[in-house]
Amino acid sequence: MWPLREVHPPVACFDEGGAITPAVKAYLRDVYDHAVQVMDILETHREMAGAVNDLYVSAMSHRMNEIMKVLTIMASFFIPITFVAGVYGMNFEHMPEMKWKFSYAVFWLICLAIAIGLAFFFWRKGWLGRR
Repeated sequence: MWPLREVHPPVACFDEGGAITPAVKAYLRDVYDHAVQVMDILETHREMAGAVNDLYVSAMSHRMNEIMKVLTIMASFFIPITFVAGVYGMNFEHMPEMKWKFSYAVFWLICLAIAIGLAFFFWRKGWLGRR
C-alpha cells in the first residue's frame, strides 16, 4: 500500500499534454484517497497490536514478579534456619551447648523465633496477605 502513496503525485503531475482525462484524474484521486485511508487504518491497527503486545508483556512481567516475591519469602524463611542447622550440624568436640539437657528444644525455639520474626516483618511490610 505504501508505494501507492508515492505513485499518485507523479501521475497527476505527468499530465502536461492532456493525456489524462478529468474523469481519470478524478478516479486516480479517489484511488489515492482510498489508499491513504487504508494505510492510515493499517497504521492504527499496527499501533493497537503493539499496544496489546505491550500490555500482555506487562501482565506477564507482573505475574512473574508476584511469583518471585513468593519464592523470595519462602527462601527467606528457610535460609536462616538452614544456617543454624548447618552450624549445629558440625561435629566439633567442644560445643558446650551440645551437652545441655534442653539444647534440642532451644534449637527449635530459635528456629521458631526466626520464622515468627520474619513472618511479622513480612506482614508489616504488606508482603504476606492484605493489610
